[in-house]
Amino acid sequence: MADILHRIGVARSSPQRVYEALTTVDGLSGWWTEKTSGVTELGGVLEFRFAAGGFDMKVVELVPGRRVRWEVVDGPPEWVGTGVRWDLRQDGDFTIVVFAHEGWREPVEFMYHCSTKWAVFLLSLKRLLETGEGAPEPRDVRISDWH
Repeated sequence: MADILHRIGVARSSPQRVYEALTTVDGLSGWWTEKTSGVTELGGVLEFRFAAGGFDMKVVELVPGRRVRWEVVDGPPEWVGTGVRWDLRQDGDFTIVVFAHEGWREPVEFMYHCSTKWAVFLLSLKRLLETGEGAPEPRDVRISDWH
């Protein structure tokens, strides 16, 4: 198994504000993809759509201001069965976001692409919370023909 791991700090924010950007359709569509829909409550399924395709994630854990966890239930075969985890904490003037996309069966080239794209979107999340404007798909940084 292989994991994608990232860490960012969001200035002048709070874990609760970051949590809201991860647990509401408006928040998610403000930094990840404008085509976000679904049910954000525990047990609900979120649908994320991109020009290159999409995936569905089941909400499996919500700890307000501290943790969000999803399980990928539909999408690219490499993603199905993996998990996405967001751990949040305050550290001075920053909210620290520790991110993991866990459980990849093997570190294929698509995983490398997704790691870079997760970094792009984490910076979009940071930008949304710090400036009020994120860069969700289709306004994100295109890194290759996979988008």
